[in-house]
Amino acid sequence: MRLPKAAHISRPWRIHELTPDFRLEDVWLLPTPGDREEFPLLVQAIASGDASNSPSLAARALWAVRWKLGELLGWDAPESGIGSRVPTLRDRLPADLREAPSGPEFQSLPFKSLYMLDDEWAAEVANRTVHGVMHVGWIADGSDGYRGQMAVLVKPNGLLGNAYMALIRPFRHLIVYPPMLRQIEREWNAHAGDRAPARASSA
Repeated sequence: MRLPKAAHISRPWRIHELTPDFRLEDVWLLPTPGDREEFPLLVQAIASGDASNSPSLAARALWAVRWKLGELLGWDAPESGIGSRVPTLRDRLPADLREAPSGPEFQSLPFKSLYMLDDEWAAEVANRTVHGVMHVGWIADGSDGYRGQMAVLVKPNGLLGNAYMALIRPFRHLIVYPPMLRQIEREWNAHAGDRAPARASSA
């Protein structure tokens, strides 16, 4: 479910310190009900995912077009990424976040983890169009449980980046995110039995 931007802005996330020059694009409530201790499981599930393998044919086709365009136009070339076109946001981390775990490595998506706390994780990606951040928080749901909340922040690269973000916005909202959230929900529910013993042993 898409949330108002205030759902992210109003919370004291540490990512605010690192991204004053980034634009908040979207905030989504993830269909991942769990216990306080289960946040690392959500983080690992997201990092090991592959959006190009979405069960939605339309989403897969859109990703295929995006990667092909990136290849043809050089959007995803190494010199367009983090540490080349833009410095990594790890350079902005305060001392306590530098000492925190960075988070898992991504298996398929071109993100790099920045930091991971008990209830907050951030990862970045950059190409010729944008410098982007995916932020995932673990928030109390008001009934003794927790759910994931994902925010997408971007810093477009000039006219190209702004035009690109404007072009893909409706596709992201209608084609990319809905099946992605359903896939996250299915995978989260499929592993509910695996998480139950851990909850019981910590009770």
